[in-house]
Amino acid sequence: MKRISIFIMMVMAAVSCNRINPFLAEWETPYGIPDFTQVKEKHYIPAIEFGILQQQAEIDAIIANPDAPTFENVVEAYERSGAVLDRVSSVLFNVSESDATESLQKIVEEALPLISVHSDNIFMNPYFFTKVEKLYRDIDVLGLNQEQKMALKKLYNAFVKNGIALNETSQARMREINLELSSLSNTFGNNLLAENNAFAEKYGISISEYGEAMASTDDRALREEMFKAYSSRGNNGNEYDNKELITKMMALRIEKAKLLGYDNPAEMILADKMAGNPEAVDTFLASILTPAVEKAKAEIVDMQAIMDEDIKAGLLPEGSKIEPWDWAYYAEKVRKAKYALDEEQTKPYFKMENVRQGVFDLTTKLFGLQYEKLEDIPVYHPDVEGFKVTDADGSLIGVILTDYFPRSTKRGGAWMTNFVNQEVIDGEDIRPVIVNVGNFAKPTEDKPSLLTLDQVSTLFHEFGHALHGLLSQCTYKSVSGTSVARDFVELPSQIMENWAFEKDLLKEYARHYETGEAIPDSLVAKIDAAGTFNQGFMTTELAAASMLDLKWHMLESMEGVDPMEFEAEACRQMGLIDEIIPRYRSTYFAHIFSGGYSAGYYSYLWAEVLDKDAFELFTQKGVFDKATAMSFRRNVLEKGGSDEPMVLYRRFRGADPDPAALLRARGL
Repeated sequence: MKRISIFIMMVMAAVSCNRINPFLAEWETPYGIPDFTQVKEKHYIPAIEFGILQQQAEIDAIIANPDAPTFENVVEAYERSGAVLDRVSSVLFNVSESDATESLQKIVEEALPLISVHSDNIFMNPYFFTKVEKLYRDIDVLGLNQEQKMALKKLYNAFVKNGIALNETSQARMREINLELSSLSNTFGNNLLAENNAFAEKYGISISEYGEAMASTDDRALREEMFKAYSSRGNNGNEYDNKELITKMMALRIEKAKLLGYDNPAEMILADKMAGNPEAVDTFLASILTPAVEKAKAEIVDMQAIMDEDIKAGLLPEGSKIEPWDWAYYAEKVRKAKYALDEEQTKPYFKMENVRQGVFDLTTKLFGLQYEKLEDIPVYHPDVEGFKVTDADGSLIGVILTDYFPRSTKRGGAWMTNFVNQEVIDGEDIRPVIVNVGNFAKPTEDKPSLLTLDQVSTLFHEFGHALHGLLSQCTYKSVSGTSVARDFVELPSQIMENWAFEKDLLKEYARHYETGEAIPDSLVAKIDAAGTFNQGFMTTELAAASMLDLKWHMLESMEGVDPMEFEAEACRQMGLIDEIIPRYRSTYFAHIFSGGYSAGYYSYLWAEVLDKDAFELFTQKGVFDKATAMSFRRNVLEKGGSDEPMVLYRRFRGADPDPAALLRARGL
């Protein structure tokens, strides 16, 4: 009776959705690109409701199957479930990050509890778990390949992490926690977007342009004002203040961890990561922060010397010392003095379109990939451009969409995500649709988008994530592409940064936007010479943010914890100097409070050990060596999460990574 009633509900939902709801059919668009021209805001919630009913019916069918559990009739059947829900969720949540209108934010607020309850209904279902558990106990005698084992393990762990072993009362509480956390996380992100927009309105620059402005603004009082406004986002006592949200979220995360038998959230989160436990992460970060702070202190000496000259010239009062709002400004002066390198000299050679072509050309050299601009495809915003990616033999790899310019409806930063996952269904290899999102300077009437050196690295970084998604050759979506351990996912992205300023590649893509002239050797030499410039500061602020994240998630109680006092004490304990603040302060630390990096921000540095060690092999064999590149493609990029991360890495590298590779690369 239950399955019949769900079927009737699905029919009714389909009728209420209306036949023209574009989410209820396969996209009739090139390469499976979502049909953004047909999607309207009214379609989201009805499609989500239908998708939930559809997947629940599919789960019920798995449970009702009288045959003995097999990988095919349990795990594979689950992998193939939820097609409509996947389709609508991928569009809703991706577009809401990139083009979050007020009405779309309200739709997300309505959708989140529906999806949270549905997820709990799946992963707290004892009848479904009984079948999964039976297979998991027999995992080594079922004749499964490694990818199937990983898919089964991931499904089993999803039940365990959601509290399947808890009693009824505790499960009910877990449902409440999950529901509230999803809502609070969304509110945190919305608050930060509002604060970012308020900053942009006040100073006439987007958040993404803040660093550049701090390096070039001569007015010290204005720099101080901008610094304080930037670093107090979410901490202004207004309707967008995030302190109370942090307190509530951490209390709920701690309660959830304890329900599952852990002392703190970090223990729970890190249990299945490469690092394994918070103590390993803490030791790792301390080994980096200590030399980074020492290097930063030396950098202060260089900057103070130039500031002293300004004092002598009467530009600053006697006794002026380097403050946090001075760092970018005087660091740029040091760079000009030491290396004669000025961003205003380099930016004309880094037109966004040329840099993008540069990363295309690099992946052609390394992996044989080819790119074709797609015209007249559906996009969610006019700034979005699309490219068809094919392999050396002409076969389809997938589609990459790029969305690089800021707007008031887009959150800050840069990221990669999927609109379509790579997987194999009934023998058909579904090729992915990937998007890279950034916040680079928008073209003006007389100038194209010109990138700073840091933004060039960012574009290469995010394209590394895109490659991880595009080149995936897995069968199951749960382990394809970037569906890997959080502290492994940054390897493909960060290794790409190593090529961004390679001399031979620069000579190809870095061309003056007005003359077409290739970047001169003298400027390339300056960029190379300054390669480890300011790394004390950059490593310190990154390691400090990673430690702050870890300290939040090692808390075992929120009783008496004031967010800003806690942050200040955490910075004191880690030995952070006054001139540097963490890259993200708590109230705007979106990675950990509205993203997927809770107790995982250390992943950037952890994966950098892997990427620097891996790139050392390229430097030994030749930075464009095809055999080495194809080994990285076959053993890492194509494999997704189909095997354990270190197994994949060793297959490529032939050895464990050298921990000192990161320190060598950063000049520490």
